[in-house]
Amino acid sequence: MAMLLLPTPAATPIRLEKASAFPSTTLLRNLKHSNSTLPFSFQPKNRNFPSRFVLPVPAVSDPLGNSTAATSVGLANSLEGVEVFDLSGKAIPIVNLWRDRKAVVAFARHFGCVLCRKRADLLASKQELMDASGVALAIIGPGSVDQAKAFSEQTKFKGEIYADPNHSSYDALEFAYGVATTFTPSAGIKIVQLYIEGYRQDWGLSFERDTMTKGGWQQGGLVVAGPGVCNILYIHKDKEAGDDPDIEDVMKACCS
Repeated sequence: MAMLLLPTPAATPIRLEKASAFPSTTLLRNLKHSNSTLPFSFQPKNRNFPSRFVLPVPAVSDPLGNSTAATSVGLANSLEGVEVFDLSGKAIPIVNLWRDRKAVVAFARHFGCVLCRKRADLLASKQELMDASGVALAIIGPGSVDQAKAFSEQTKFKGEIYADPNHSSYDALEFAYGVATTFTPSAGIKIVQLYIEGYRQDWGLSFERDTMTKGGWQQGGLVVAGPGVCNILYIHKDKEAGDDPDIEDVMKACCS
Protein backbone atom coordinates (compact mmCIF):
# COMPACT_ATOMS: atom_id res chain seq x y z
CA MET A 1 0.00 0.00 0.00
CA ALA A 2 1.52 3.29 -1.03
CA MET A 3 0.85 6.91 -0.27
CA LEU A 4 1.97 9.90 -2.28
CA LEU A 5 2.14 12.68 0.27
CA LEU A 6 0.22 15.62 -1.15
CA PRO A 7 -1.38 18.51 0.77
CA THR A 8 -4.97 17.77 1.74
CA PRO A 9 -7.55 19.90 3.57
CA ALA A 10 -8.35 17.17 6.05
CA ALA A 11 -6.80 13.98 7.35
CA THR A 12 -7.23 10.98 5.10
CA PRO A 13 -9.03 8.09 6.84
CA ILE A 14 -6.88 5.12 7.73
CA ARG A 15 -7.56 2.09 5.59
CA LEU A 16 -6.88 -1.41 6.85
CA GLU A 17 -6.61 -4.51 4.74
CA LYS A 18 -6.91 -8.05 5.99
CA ALA A 19 -3.85 -10.21 5.68
CA SER A 20 -4.23 -13.12 3.29
CA ALA A 21 -4.72 -16.66 4.54
CA PHE A 22 -1.98 -19.29 4.57
CA PRO A 23 -1.38 -21.26 1.38
CA SER A 24 -0.20 -24.83 1.32
CA THR A 25 3.45 -25.08 2.35
CA THR A 26 4.01 -27.81 -0.26
CA LEU A 27 4.57 -25.24 -2.98
CA LEU A 28 7.06 -23.34 -0.84
CA ARG A 29 8.96 -26.51 0.08
CA ASN A 30 9.25 -27.53 -3.55
CA LEU A 31 11.05 -24.29 -4.36
CA LYS A 32 13.98 -25.36 -2.23
CA HIS A 33 16.45 -27.59 -4.04
CA SER A 34 17.93 -29.68 -1.25
CA ASN A 35 16.20 -29.04 2.04
CA SER A 36 12.48 -29.62 2.54
CA THR A 37 12.19 -27.57 5.70
CA LEU A 38 10.71 -24.12 5.64
CA PRO A 39 13.32 -21.35 5.26
CA PHE A 40 12.74 -19.68 8.60
CA SER A 41 12.33 -20.50 12.25
CA PHE A 42 8.86 -20.07 13.74
CA GLN A 43 10.38 -18.17 16.65
CA PRO A 44 8.60 -14.81 16.96
CA LYS A 45 10.60 -11.65 16.75
CA ASN A 46 11.31 -10.00 20.08
CA ARG A 47 9.18 -6.87 19.89
CA ASN A 48 7.20 -4.73 22.25
CA PHE A 49 4.06 -5.98 20.53
CA PRO A 50 4.31 -9.79 20.61
CA SER A 51 0.67 -10.20 19.55
CA ARG A 52 1.69 -9.12 16.04
CA PHE A 53 3.21 -12.56 15.54
CA VAL A 54 -0.19 -14.19 16.00
CA LEU A 55 -2.32 -11.47 14.47
CA PRO A 56 0.02 -9.40 12.33
CA VAL A 57 -0.92 -5.79 11.81
CA PRO A 58 -1.49 -5.08 8.09
CA ALA A 59 0.61 -2.36 6.52
CA VAL A 60 -1.15 0.97 6.58
CA SER A 61 -0.30 4.26 4.94
CA ASP A 62 -1.31 6.30 7.94
CA PRO A 63 -1.27 10.10 7.76
CA LEU A 64 -0.11 11.60 11.05
CA GLY A 65 -1.63 15.01 10.55
CA ASN A 66 -3.76 17.22 8.34
CA SER A 67 -1.04 18.15 5.89
CA THR A 68 1.99 16.85 4.08
CA ALA A 69 4.25 18.75 6.49
CA ALA A 70 2.69 17.17 9.57
CA THR A 71 2.87 13.69 8.04
CA SER A 72 6.50 14.09 7.02
CA VAL A 73 7.51 15.47 10.41
CA GLY A 74 5.82 12.55 12.14
CA LEU A 75 7.63 10.01 9.98
CA ALA A 76 10.95 11.80 10.42
CA ASN A 77 10.47 11.96 14.19
CA SER A 78 9.82 8.22 14.30
CA LEU A 79 13.21 7.68 12.66
CA GLU A 80 15.12 9.96 15.05
CA GLY A 81 18.12 8.11 16.43
CA VAL A 82 17.78 5.18 14.00
CA GLU A 83 21.09 4.15 12.43
CA VAL A 84 21.98 1.86 9.54
CA PHE A 85 25.40 0.55 8.57
CA ASP A 86 27.18 0.90 5.26
CA LEU A 87 29.29 -1.88 3.73
CA SER A 88 32.35 -0.73 5.68
CA GLY A 89 30.43 -1.10 8.95
CA LYS A 90 30.11 2.64 9.56
CA ALA A 91 26.96 3.69 11.42
CA ILE A 92 24.91 6.35 9.62
CA PRO A 93 21.73 8.07 10.83
CA ILE A 94 19.08 6.89 8.41
CA VAL A 95 17.78 10.42 7.84
CA ASN A 96 21.22 11.36 6.50
CA LEU A 97 20.38 9.29 3.41
CA TRP A 98 18.09 12.12 2.30
CA ARG A 99 19.18 15.08 4.44
CA ASP A 100 21.05 16.85 1.62
CA ARG A 101 19.64 15.11 -1.46
CA LYS A 102 16.59 13.36 -2.82
CA ALA A 103 16.69 9.58 -2.41
CA VAL A 104 14.69 6.46 -3.17
CA VAL A 105 15.21 4.13 -0.21
CA ALA A 106 13.89 0.57 -0.54
CA PHE A 107 13.52 -1.75 2.45
CA ALA A 108 14.08 -5.44 1.71
CA ARG A 109 12.44 -8.32 3.58
CA HIS A 110 15.90 -9.79 4.10
CA PHE A 111 19.06 -10.09 2.05
CA GLY A 112 18.39 -13.65 0.83
CA CYS A 113 14.83 -12.97 -0.35
CA VAL A 114 14.13 -13.84 -3.99
CA LEU A 115 11.32 -11.26 -4.12
CA CYS A 116 13.72 -8.56 -2.95
CA ARG A 117 16.23 -9.44 -5.65
CA LYS A 118 13.57 -8.86 -8.26
CA ARG A 119 12.66 -5.51 -6.67
CA ALA A 120 16.33 -4.52 -6.64
CA ASP A 121 16.57 -5.24 -10.37
CA LEU A 122 13.38 -3.28 -11.04
CA LEU A 123 14.73 -0.23 -9.23
CA ALA A 124 18.14 -0.63 -10.85
CA SER A 125 16.48 -0.54 -14.27
CA LYS A 126 15.41 3.04 -13.47
CA GLN A 127 18.71 4.16 -11.97
CA GLU A 128 19.90 6.06 -15.04
CA LEU A 129 16.76 8.20 -14.88
CA MET A 130 17.30 8.71 -11.16
CA ASP A 131 20.95 9.65 -11.70
CA ALA A 132 19.94 12.16 -14.37
CA SER A 133 17.56 13.78 -11.87
CA GLY A 134 20.15 13.79 -9.08
CA VAL A 135 18.28 11.13 -7.09
CA ALA A 136 20.19 8.56 -5.02
CA LEU A 137 19.08 4.92 -4.89
CA ALA A 138 19.57 2.81 -1.76
CA ILE A 139 18.45 -0.51 -0.30
CA ILE A 140 18.29 -1.32 3.40
CA GLY A 141 18.03 -4.89 4.64
CA PRO A 142 17.37 -6.28 8.12
CA GLY A 143 20.57 -8.19 8.71
CA SER A 144 24.31 -7.96 9.24
CA VAL A 145 26.89 -6.02 7.28
CA ASP A 146 28.29 -9.34 6.03
CA GLN A 147 24.86 -10.24 4.65
CA ALA A 148 24.67 -6.85 2.96
CA LYS A 149 28.09 -7.45 1.38
CA ALA A 150 26.95 -10.85 0.08
CA PHE A 151 23.83 -9.25 -1.40
CA SER A 152 26.00 -6.62 -3.08
CA GLU A 153 28.30 -9.23 -4.62
CA GLN A 154 25.50 -11.51 -5.78
CA THR A 155 23.15 -8.91 -7.26
CA LYS A 156 25.66 -6.38 -8.58
CA PHE A 157 23.20 -3.74 -7.41
CA LYS A 158 24.82 -0.38 -8.17
CA GLY A 159 22.92 1.67 -5.62
CA GLU A 160 23.90 2.11 -1.99
CA ILE A 161 23.35 -0.84 0.35
CA TYR A 162 22.89 -0.62 4.10
CA ALA A 163 22.32 -3.12 6.90
CA ASP A 164 19.86 -2.67 9.76
CA PRO A 165 20.78 -5.53 12.13
CA ASN A 166 18.34 -4.39 14.83
CA HIS A 167 15.36 -3.84 12.49
CA SER A 168 15.17 -0.35 14.01
CA SER A 169 14.02 1.42 10.85
CA TYR A 170 11.41 -1.28 10.16
CA ASP A 171 10.00 -0.93 13.65
CA ALA A 172 10.01 2.87 13.48
CA LEU A 173 8.10 2.85 10.18
CA GLU A 174 5.78 0.11 11.44
CA PHE A 175 6.25 -2.14 8.46
CA ALA A 176 4.09 -5.26 8.40
CA TYR A 177 5.38 -8.31 10.23
CA GLY A 178 4.09 -11.84 10.75
CA VAL A 179 3.72 -15.31 9.29
CA ALA A 180 0.35 -14.48 7.70
CA THR A 181 1.95 -11.59 5.77
CA THR A 182 4.68 -13.88 4.45
CA PHE A 183 2.99 -17.09 3.24
CA THR A 184 0.16 -15.86 1.05
CA PRO A 185 -1.22 -17.28 -2.22
CA SER A 186 -0.12 -14.25 -4.23
CA ALA A 187 3.40 -14.39 -2.76
CA GLY A 188 3.62 -18.07 -3.66
CA ILE A 189 2.58 -17.37 -7.24
CA LYS A 190 5.14 -14.58 -7.54
CA ILE A 191 7.90 -16.83 -6.24
CA VAL A 192 7.08 -19.48 -8.83
CA GLN A 193 7.11 -16.82 -11.57
CA LEU A 194 10.49 -15.54 -10.41
CA TYR A 195 12.00 -19.03 -10.38
CA ILE A 196 10.78 -19.47 -13.95
CA GLU A 197 12.51 -16.16 -14.81
CA GLY A 198 15.73 -17.48 -13.31
CA TYR A 199 15.76 -15.76 -9.92
CA ARG A 200 16.82 -17.78 -6.90
CA GLN A 201 16.51 -17.46 -3.14
CA ASP A 202 19.86 -17.45 -1.35
CA TRP A 203 19.15 -20.11 1.23
CA GLY A 204 22.53 -19.61 2.87
CA LEU A 205 21.69 -15.99 3.71
CA SER A 206 18.12 -16.95 4.59
CA PHE A 207 19.31 -19.47 7.17
CA GLU A 208 21.90 -17.24 8.82
CA ARG A 209 21.35 -16.49 12.49
CA ASP A 210 20.42 -12.83 12.02
CA THR A 211 17.51 -13.88 9.82
CA MET A 212 16.56 -17.10 11.61
CA THR A 213 16.46 -15.72 15.15
CA LYS A 214 14.25 -12.81 14.15
CA GLY A 215 11.84 -15.05 12.30
CA GLY A 216 12.21 -13.98 8.69
CA TRP A 217 8.63 -12.71 8.74
CA GLN A 218 9.53 -9.06 8.16
CA GLN A 219 7.99 -7.14 5.26
CA GLY A 220 9.54 -4.09 3.70
CA GLY A 221 8.56 -1.01 1.77
CA LEU A 222 9.92 2.05 0.01
CA VAL A 223 10.36 5.73 0.81
CA VAL A 224 11.07 8.70 -1.46
CA ALA A 225 12.44 11.61 0.56
CA GLY A 226 14.61 14.71 0.57
CA PRO A 227 16.34 16.96 0.37
CA GLY A 228 15.58 17.74 4.00
CA VAL A 229 15.03 15.34 6.88
CA CYS A 230 11.30 16.02 7.08
CA ASN A 231 10.72 16.18 3.33
CA ILE A 232 9.18 12.72 2.88
CA LEU A 233 7.36 12.67 -0.45
CA TYR A 234 6.10 9.10 -0.80
CA ILE A 235 5.88 5.96 1.31
CA HIS A 236 4.86 2.43 0.41
CA LYS A 237 4.41 -0.30 3.02
CA ASP A 238 4.23 -3.87 1.76
CA LYS A 239 1.06 -5.47 3.07
CA GLU A 240 2.50 -8.93 2.26
CA ALA A 241 5.60 -10.50 0.72
CA GLY A 242 6.01 -9.36 -2.86
CA ASP A 243 3.65 -6.39 -2.58
CA ASP A 244 5.73 -4.17 -4.84
CA PRO A 245 5.11 -0.43 -5.15
CA ASP A 246 3.94 0.94 -8.49
CA ILE A 247 7.23 1.87 -10.15
CA GLU A 248 5.57 4.68 -12.10
CA ASP A 249 4.34 6.23 -8.85
CA VAL A 250 7.86 5.97 -7.46
CA MET A 251 9.32 7.68 -10.51
CA LYS A 252 6.75 10.48 -10.38
CA ALA A 253 7.60 11.08 -6.74
CA CYS A 254 11.35 11.14 -7.25
CA CYS A 255 11.90 12.54 -10.73
CA SER A 256 8.97 14.75 -11.67
